[in-house]
Amino acid sequence: MQEAQNSKNNSYFPKGPSCGGMIKKILFIFITLAVVYFIVLLATMIRNNLKEYYYIGKADRQERTISLDAVGKVNAKTDIAVTTMGMISEAETVAEAQKKNTEVMNNLIGKLKALNIEEKDIQTNNYNIYPRYDYLPDEGSILRGYTVSQNVTVKIRDLEKADDVIALAGEVGANNVSGLSFTIDEMDAYLDEARKDALEKIGEKVGILKESLGVKFVSVVSYSEYSGNSYPGPLYDARAMEYGMGGGAATPSIEAGSEDVTLNVNIIFEIK
Repeated sequence: MQEAQNSKNNSYFPKGPSCGGMIKKILFIFITLAVVYFIVLLATMIRNNLKEYYYIGKADRQERTISLDAVGKVNAKTDIAVTTMGMISEAETVAEAQKKNTEVMNNLIGKLKALNIEEKDIQTNNYNIYPRYDYLPDEGSILRGYTVSQNVTVKIRDLEKADDVIALAGEVGANNVSGLSFTIDEMDAYLDEARKDALEKIGEKVGILKESLGVKFVSVVSYSEYSGNSYPGPLYDARAMEYGMGGGAATPSIEAGSEDVTLNVNIIFEIK
């Protein structure tokens, strides 16, 4: 009876090679997982060490900086006058419109050169040809002819001749004239002076901050600048003045002025 019971209990536990094989499989899986974990851990440590190596030095700390800016300014006399003069002509054909336009513009350019305006200072900035249509309710759009327009920009270096140049528009029949404006020829030279003024102002600020804050200026982190200057507005609108278009109208007296050339400078310093 006892032997039968023992035989029954022993039947629940596998004997022989099958039991040993299962244990080996479990050990193999455990060892494999341990090796994989070790490899991942080792790779992570290597990566972290490389990261620490790459960030050794200043980049590993945040710089203490201060930003200073100033506006440099210098007053300059405008020495060049600029105007745009041209002709708008209309005719039934392109050839006829071009002929009218060319006659006026060639006459204008010839007289400009006679005033010793150099060829480089007479620049054609547009030449356009486009059709003209009339719209009729019953017939729709009907071609009526063509328009030719041409303009030249004239740079006047001798300001005493500005009056004479403007008067030429009415003399030759040019019917498209812009306002006259003044500008500065050698702008870079004045920007250099404005830059020096701005840097001197920043230097004064550095001295004050050193004394009041007790900081040391180590180096320049960044430098930037921009000019706030633009071309001055027209002295007058020549078309509004209606000078010379009908012939005989007086040309207004033209005088140059001055302009403030400004340069905005910003410098970021590292301090400690």
